[in-house]
Amino acid sequence: MTQSRTAWQRFALSLLFVATCPTLSVTASERPDPRPNILLILADDLGYSDLGAFGGEIHTPNLDALAKQGLVLTNMYAAPTCSPTRSMLMSGTDNHLAGLGSMAEGLLPFQQGKPGYEGYLNQQSHSIAQLLKDGGYSTQMVGKWHLGLEPGQGPDARGFEHSFTLLEGGASHFKPAAVAPTKIEQVHYREDGKPAELPDDFYSTDFYTDKLISYLKAGEKNGKPFFAYAAFTSPHWPLQAPAAYLEKYRGRYDQGYDPVRLARIERQKQLGILSQDFEPAQPLPANPQLPAWEQLDAQGKAIEARKMEVYAAMVDNLDHNVGRLLDYLKQSGQLDNTLILFMSDNGAAAERHEQFYPRGPHTDNSLANLGKPGSQIDYGVRWAEVSAAPFHLFKGTTAEGGISVPAIVQLPATLRRQGMERGIARVDDLAPTFLALAHMGDPGSSYQGQPKHPITGKSMLPMLEGQGAPHGEAPVLAGELFGNLYYREGDLKLLGMRPQPGFGGAPQPLNWQLFDMAKDRGERNDLAASQPETLQRLRLAWQAYARQVGVVVPPAAAAAP
Repeated sequence: MTQSRTAWQRFALSLLFVATCPTLSVTASERPDPRPNILLILADDLGYSDLGAFGGEIHTPNLDALAKQGLVLTNMYAAPTCSPTRSMLMSGTDNHLAGLGSMAEGLLPFQQGKPGYEGYLNQQSHSIAQLLKDGGYSTQMVGKWHLGLEPGQGPDARGFEHSFTLLEGGASHFKPAAVAPTKIEQVHYREDGKPAELPDDFYSTDFYTDKLISYLKAGEKNGKPFFAYAAFTSPHWPLQAPAAYLEKYRGRYDQGYDPVRLARIERQKQLGILSQDFEPAQPLPANPQLPAWEQLDAQGKAIEARKMEVYAAMVDNLDHNVGRLLDYLKQSGQLDNTLILFMSDNGAAAERHEQFYPRGPHTDNSLANLGKPGSQIDYGVRWAEVSAAPFHLFKGTTAEGGISVPAIVQLPATLRRQGMERGIARVDDLAPTFLALAHMGDPGSSYQGQPKHPITGKSMLPMLEGQGAPHGEAPVLAGELFGNLYYREGDLKLLGMRPQPGFGGAPQPLNWQLFDMAKDRGERNDLAASQPETLQRLRLAWQAYARQVGVVVPPAAAAAP
């Protein structure tokens, strides 16, 4: 008998016991619900190799312990950027159906007004929070929403009973300046749908953790299991960290990009995440815009090293706050009955945000102020390549470095399993997983009389119990964002990339590539020229997928043969 059936039997027997035991006089509303709690923790722009459990040198003892006690998912996938991933997470279906065919900030003229490109989680999509709430769960959320700015589009309207959220995709991690705020500080915070004020000592990760713990404590006696979603904005740009963490990594990155990256890859091999013969991706060629470490002068090296020090401080603080959530679960006696799932929303971030978010009068990006209030920096392409190790490219692309994310799962005690899970899963598999864990059925193509896009993700629960990956031995996955695309069939991956990844500007011609993921997850050896028939077959398969989910292509591409 499988573990999942055993868990279901325990659930059914517990209900039968409460219903029939003559010594109990509780009413139905007072009976504790034995179904597992669900804690979903989403990091923002965390790279594949940043955690110690994934080969990183950053101090992450709480997440590393969670990985040791649970499962390390080595083949977890997301969308290439923030809001598309979040739409898939909430809806259990493709982002092109859920309303985030492109990020709202990146909608191009030919996409505007098209179905699936609303720029928010549309009403045709299910919401896992609403489903769980209606199924008897209490629901709470803190952190980044990024799925709609207008009234009726926030978490309070999509099933969260309590929420404290940043509506936009990014913000200063400290309290915004009251006078002459920069563009990144002109954002909106909401608690339960109403405008919210921030305390003077606000730091995003610390505050969101405080708030979520307060929500969970308030609900301890309601008899319901909880679904809690901690959508941290760390370590998303701008890189900022509390003072207590800023000096912890001083000097740690003075050696430069390559030694840190190579050391991470070696640790990944030692941990068993990579095979000993794994060939990592090649870094982008050095050029004046992307110089190698030895091409920087002393001041340039100091600034670059400090950027990574601040980034590491943010990840360290993130881990500390994950530890606070775990401590709460232990102290409240809820840990053994909680599914905990941690992952990143996309690959490491290489953007140059100053192109879209100019400095303000109080911006201070001097070396001495980096990471402190008023600074406004990214860590750039070269450090993103380090965070993405051993993979190719980064956020915004459909290369492995853009969509492969670190993920850790700890199951409730009755189902717990430890080790490394190599089965392939994706973020849209979370919603059906949570429904299966909550013993709730698939809602189908309508809900409460309204038509909905069906959940197309697959439950990960059998995989987490050691019974096989949700997409089988020959998974078929596909995706697209900003004109960059992929189609995976078994171990074959079709990759279509624009010369300059990212949103905005005129669409560029696609560069088609073909890789064997079983032998070349580093995407080094392009098979397109040697396997033209396979390339064409997968291109046709991708076109069928694009028609199915409503990918909107540039007019010139649509007219092409």
